[in-house]
Order: sequence, then structure tokens, then C-alpha cells
Amino acid sequence: MSTPPVVILDNGAYDIKAGISGVDWEPRIFPNSIARSRNEKRVYVSDEIDQCKDLSGIVYRRPFERGMLVNWDAEKIIWDRVFSPSGLNVNPSESSLLVTEPYFNLPNIAESYDQMVFEEWEFQSYFRCTPAALIPYGGLFDDETGISPECTIVIDVGYSFTHVIPLRDGQIIWEHVKRIDVGGKLLTNHLKHLISFRQWNMIDQTHVVNDVREACGYVSMDWRRDLEICKQNPKKNPIVQEYVLPDFSSRSTSRTGYIRSGPNAQQPETSEIQDQGNGHKKPIVEDEEQILVMGNERFAGPELLFNPSDIGLKQSGLPETIAHVISCMPEELRGMYWAHIGIFGGLGNIEALGERLERDLQVLCPVHYEIGIFEAFDTASPPYVAATSLTTSEIYLSTYPVTRAEYQEHGSSICRRRFGGPAYNVNPPGFTSGEMGGEIDEDERERRYAMGLESKKGKGKRKKEEEEVISGNWGGRRRRAGGML
Repeated sequence: MSTPPVVILDNGAYDIKAGISGVDWEPRIFPNSIARSRNEKRVYVSDEIDQCKDLSGIVYRRPFERGMLVNWDAEKIIWDRVFSPSGLNVNPSESSLLVTEPYFNLPNIAESYDQMVFEEWEFQSYFRCTPAALIPYGGLFDDETGISPECTIVIDVGYSFTHVIPLRDGQIIWEHVKRIDVGGKLLTNHLKHLISFRQWNMIDQTHVVNDVREACGYVSMDWRRDLEICKQNPKKNPIVQEYVLPDFSSRSTSRTGYIRSGPNAQQPETSEIQDQGNGHKKPIVEDEEQILVMGNERFAGPELLFNPSDIGLKQSGLPETIAHVISCMPEELRGMYWAHIGIFGGLGNIEALGERLERDLQVLCPVHYEIGIFEAFDTASPPYVAATSLTTSEIYLSTYPVTRAEYQEHGSSICRRRFGGPAYNVNPPGFTSGEMGGEIDEDERERRYAMGLESKKGKGKRKKEEEEVISGNWGGRRRRAGGML
């Protein structure tokens, strides 16, 4: 029997990074949204949005809300597009699936994943985990020694939230995972309000403002100094940019915005037309350009990652959260955590994010520890790249996924036991504060049985070796697999 192809879906709230293991070594990007154009009266699914001629009044419908997948009707349409010949061109019934899920995924939502994967698309098998759980299999922390560190901190800077996740021996220590309610969506909305209040009314132009934020945004190394510089003459200002907004009118030749002056200025893409008089070609000149002056708006949004209190969020900034998480670790391991801090996620590509984070952490780090910041060239790809490394191993299909036959026999309970996670396990992967060997009372035993963590026979008598395999502790399986390779 031939080995089925493994389809990888890093199912983010903003983009889906998808591909076929062993074929697509770099992810293919599919917007995780359905868009409707107010002017064209047409609906665009995922990457079809590239065909839209007027992005100014486009309205999005996203399957994710506040970091959770709550709209499977929309997600099904998007995944159908990803699996279609226009996307990955795969037959789900002949394939295996690896899909990522949100951190602290709710039990009912997790069961919906199982039902849709096996009952709607009928995959042969599938494995579900968080993006951070895949990072140890990738090369984010690679160095000249070639030895992966045992203790790491990974920062997932995503669309909805920012998570600080400690890992030890490939296991997520769930009790110390922290969340900051700042992500790409909040930064885009914040910029929309700043621009609409000061210059143009762009409250309804989410797509355009998001492009402006990605093109112009950066993290300030000195907030007060940059704020004073922005007040100087804009013609000779090292910070202020003039961004030309895209023109979606029927006469326009440029439907993408660009930075006309200031740092990172670029020339517009001009089209040439035939001159009827002398036969020479000349560039088309736009009648009127709408200019957006980007001063302190460039760094006001990204600053929220470091000071959420600026908009009333009663949360610590990213450096303080990292320092707090490391302080919860055993003292003899803290030095290794300080030396291995990795950044990934779609929002991690903001200019100077790593430099500012390193500088702020220097103040919080004990003097006898060294700080190491690891960033990928494409911060959105580390989970996908790590997933390709995992799925191309010889033991993956026989060890990690749940098969459709197992699901039909046991239901979602087999997925709970195999994949684990903080929503199901009494002691989730890496959770060290609980006691495993104590006597379990009847109420606790009944609850564990209802969640699929206990069988009818031998309640509370599971052996340690068996628990390491079926509780979803993939870190334990990885150590066992390391001896087989």
C-alpha cells in the first residue's frame, strides 16, 4: 500500500500557509477569508481576491473571531478552494492532513475539527496541534553546533493575539503560556482610526490600511525622540513618508499604493500608451494623487506591543511578559530560556521588532545571563517548515495521526487522548504542578471518563509509559522517535 500524501495546513486567522509535504518546501499562501466587493457585487473566496478590481470598499467575512474558529460554513468554502485544482489539487479521501489549531482551543471547537476532517472531507488520517508545538522540529533555533536547545521561549505574534510560550524538551508548558491581546487586527484598526481622525476617512477601507501598515510600520527604538523628529520639516524628515493611495477608478493604471518620498521610497509602476501624434510611447500621468502623510502613525501602532496600556489594555508589554514567564521556570534553567527566544507569526516581520525587544529585555535580564533573539527571514513560515520536517520522517504516519478507522470506532475521544492539550488533560503536556499517582475520587473519575481520558476498565491505573504516548505528549514521542532514526 502506497504512502498517502500529507497535506499541511497552518490554519491562521489571517492567512493559511498550505502545501503538500515533500513537494512544497515553501508554503503557498491563501487568505483565510471570503470577501465581497460592494461595487462589483461579487464574492471572492481566498486567493480569488487578487482578481478584485476595487479593493477600497471590500467587506471581509472571516471564519475566526477573537482567535477561535467559529464559522465552519465559511471555513469549508475556503478549504474547498485550497484543496481544489486551483489550489493544492489534492483528493482529501486519499490524503493525510496536518492542521494547526489555536492555543487553548475550546473542546467543542476541537470536536468540530474532528467531525469536519473525517466526516466532511473524509481524510485517511489527520494530526492536530498548535503552531508552537511544531517549532522544535524546525530550524528556528539552529546554530553552528547543530544541537537543538532543550529550553526555549517562542513568541507567536499573530493576527488576533500575541502568545508567549515556554517549551521544555519539545513540550509546551501550558501553565505558563501567556497571552497579550494585541495582534495584527488591532494594529490595523488602530491605524484606521488615526488616519480617519487626522487625514482621510478610511474606516471602511481595511484592505488598503492594512497594506499601508505593512509598508510603512516600524518599531521605534526611542518613542519620545521619534515623536519630536516627526514635528520637524516633513521635506527633510528622516521618518515622515508620503504614501500614495491606490486609485481604483476605471481610468486608473495603478491599483497598488507606494511610498513616494521619505525612507524606503520607491518608484511607481507606470504603464505606457501609444501616442497617436508621433508614434512614441509615454507614461500615463494620473490626474490627481491622494497622498497619505505617515509620521508618528508609522510607529504608534507597533508600540502597542510594548505598551498595551496606551489604549487602556491592563496588560504587561511583550518584554515584561517574557521576563515573567522565564521567572516562573526553575532557576537552573532560566539562563537557557533567556538565550533562546524565538519570534514567528505574520506580525513578526515589523521592522526593528527584534532589536527593540532585545534592548528592552537587557534591562529585565539578570546580568549573568545572555539574551538570544532568533528570527526567521519569513516569520510566517517556521511552523510550516517545521511541519514539513516532521511529516517527512519515516515514523510520522505510524505514530502521530489518528486514522479515519480509529475515529469511526472511538469518535472524538481518540483525538482527545492522542492530541492532548490544556482543554482536555488534567495534566497537559509539560504541566508539572499536578500529581499523577494520587487516588482519584469518583467525581474526577467520571469527568475524565466523559472527556475520553479514561476507559471503563482500570480507571486511574494507567501506566506512566502508556500515558506518555496516548496523552498527546508529542514531546515524549519525539524523544522515542529520536532513538529510531
